[in-house]
Amino acid sequence: MKVAITGAAGQLGSALTLSLPALNVVSLQHLDLDVTDRLTVKKVLCKLRPDAVIHCAAMTDVDACARDPEKAYRVNALGTQNVVLACAACDAAMVYVSTNEVFDGTATEPYREWDPPHPINPYARSKAAGEWFVRHLLTRFYIARTAWLYAPGGRNFSNPHRIVQLADKHGSLKVVTDEIGNPTYAPDLADAIAALIHTNAYGVYHLTNAGYCSRYDFAREILRISEREHVPVEPITLADFQRASTPPRFAPLANTAAAALGITLRPWQEALEEFLNTEGAA
Repeated sequence: MKVAITGAAGQLGSALTLSLPALNVVSLQHLDLDVTDRLTVKKVLCKLRPDAVIHCAAMTDVDACARDPEKAYRVNALGTQNVVLACAACDAAMVYVSTNEVFDGTATEPYREWDPPHPINPYARSKAAGEWFVRHLLTRFYIARTAWLYAPGGRNFSNPHRIVQLADKHGSLKVVTDEIGNPTYAPDLADAIAALIHTNAYGVYHLTNAGYCSRYDFAREILRISEREHVPVEPITLADFQRASTPPRFAPLANTAAAALGITLRPWQEALEEFLNTEGAA
């Protein structure tokens, strides 16, 4: 099987390259493929003629998306449309990596794959639009929603190293208690996607490490594992934390569809401990 990966330099793209060693993998970074250039996307992918395209390229800085929603839509929605049309032209299956933020966070239990999306911020709306193009223009696709992704080298607040750095720098932390989601380790997600593309069971999937927690509990667990339990963590609410974007409050995902295929991810606590023990806490 020949697999092309867009956004191959990102957290998930890098992990996927390592998770697919037995396959013919073509890693496409931004310099190789600007997904907003429709003609180039079609030319590159049709020349490669992959069996599947895993579309990781995206504008994932949610606050930047809120500040520039037009760019978010151009990259995440229209960029995805370009990849979708190229997949249709070269008869490739597609994996579209989406997000828990397509939900509004008003649920009282984890969202399942068939729950209707209702995005509440520009990032989420742009990713939901990407899902729309995938659903309506392709027949062979996997939509893989995930949440709170982290990996070595990541700079977002979901990255455990960022939490540790802020704790060391300031000697204390303020972390929200009312944003709930699934911390997800990129190599675990990559392994799940690698298994999924061999099933030919097309559809929508929720792929996160098992279990969920608040941002506050996630930070506390990071500090515990990294032997920084002495660092005080002040619980605050989303209303106290000023930012450009508005995340869904309660948006953990339930893995129902992939689990039925035998594809599950380990508990988030186990993945986090491995990450910190392997990568160090610096």
